[in-house]
Amino acid sequence: MENVHVIDHPLIQDIIARMRDKNTAPALFHELVKEVAILEAYEALRDIPTKSIEVETPLEKTEQHVIDENNICLVPILRAGLGMAEGVSILLPGAPVGHIGLKRDEVTHLTHEYYANFPKRIADMDVLLLDPMLATGGSAVDAITRLKERGVKSIRFLCIIAVPEGVKVVQEKFPDVPIYIGALDRELNSNAYILPGLGDAGDRIFGTID
Repeated sequence: MENVHVIDHPLIQDIIARMRDKNTAPALFHELVKEVAILEAYEALRDIPTKSIEVETPLEKTEQHVIDENNICLVPILRAGLGMAEGVSILLPGAPVGHIGLKRDEVTHLTHEYYANFPKRIADMDVLLLDPMLATGGSAVDAITRLKERGVKSIRFLCIIAVPEGVKVVQEKFPDVPIYIGALDRELNSNAYILPGLGDAGDRIFGTID
């Protein structure tokens, strides 16, 4: 699939394997989400624009290239995306963080926005949209739609687990948005949960499992 990047790296495979384990405690699960987000961001930022600066080493002055963090915005889809944002912020501590809240109807599986807060100049920024799960694709499509309505032109979507159905939905609607995936799973069940998956990422991050 064009513009879809499954990051088949042993470190990511190892982390996701531990995340899938139902016995992994919330605190550890939270840390694993941050770790895999860091590794995915490393790949997603491979072609991010840089700027030249002059640096003085102990021996001489030299021209170097750095990322302009002020031109990158992290946008986690609430609430599960917050865990990924914590990880990416370790790499980009100066990058502002916007937020978008989307709630899925358990019957129709459709989403609606209940919260949105972005930097004023987000239209001119490179946006990393973050959500651990790409299932039906509804939340990703809605979030991308709202970002584009605000004039955003550069969006990269990072997720930890995806299924072909969700990837297809996003790609057909927004072929210009690259998708970075930690693992591409088999399918959705009748309740639109990913199989084999890892359960509800938000509940496992924040310890709200019954």
